Amino acid sequence: MTRIGLISDTHDYVDEAIFKHFDRCDEIWHAGDFGTSKVADALQAFKPLRGVYGNIDGYDIRSVYPETQVWNCEEVKILMTHIGGYTPKYHVISKPLMLQHRPQLFISGHSHILKVIYDNSLNCLHMNPGAAGKHGWHKVRTLIRFVIDGKDMRECEVIELGGRG
Repeated sequence: MTRIGLISDTHDYVDEAIFKHFDRCDEIWHAGDFGTSKVADALQAFKPLRGVYGNIDGYDIRSVYPETQVWNCEEVKILMTHIGGYTPKYHVISKPLMLQHRPQLFISGHSHILKVIYDNSLNCLHMNPGAAGKHGWHKVRTLIRFVIDGKDMRECEVIELGGRG
């Protein structure tokens, strides 16, 4: 069983509450727009970190994290990229990747809109944790915490960190 803390769009802001909410997680996954390496460094010092770069990230992030990652966590294949779109209108780059890799879990960020949607046409769960940073148009900063146990994805919890201000 692997406990995951999922975060995105921090835009160079690390709320100390993240560490409390992710204290029982085994790994943290960041779906892009870290802001700077100080965010990645703080998260990596706390738990093992996996991430992708986002459209605002500079060389300090892009030199460490790829645009897209595909991997297995237990028996679940994951595809993560920053700009993903949503079912049925996935981003022009994401849709071919999804058809090629056939993940059971697709993770993206970028929109600052928290969504957990199952795509029946691709047999894939899509998660976007919303935005945990203060920059953007979202009103509430959010995270997701969930468990992967073998082939099962469960115990999905949406965590609200408070407003942007």
